[in-house]
Amino acid sequence: MGAEEKRGSRRMDLDTHLIVKRIDNGIEDYIKISTHDLSKTGCGFFCKEDLDLDTVYESHITIWTKEVIHVLLKIVRKVEQEDGFLYGAIFMGLSEADAFRIEVYDMMDRESHRQEQGTDAADSSV
Repeated sequence: MGAEEKRGSRRMDLDTHLIVKRIDNGIEDYIKISTHDLSKTGCGFFCKEDLDLDTVYESHITIWTKEVIHVLLKIVRKVEQEDGFLYGAIFMGLSEADAFRIEVYDMMDRESHRQEQGTDAADSSV
């Protein structure tokens, strides 16, 4: 039996980056990180920097439309890897409009996958 899914929303992989800065101690060094999934409730990302759990970072996420979403990220999961860290974060203060943008992309992504599966099924029956 597989692991139980605990996420509140389906996650999507996007080829994007975000820049974070810690807001609780005034440090404004920007760190580039690579997003490996995104949902309207949070994101996962890889970073070479050792970030603190349960800490809030200011973020600017560039989404597929090239728009930038400003959000606060709270680090809730951290897994050390050979070349850096894999993080899970929840969004804090994501506007309804930005959550809607992510949700619209999710619907388009699901429809695209549904059509691909329908095409594959039709091709295999020939």
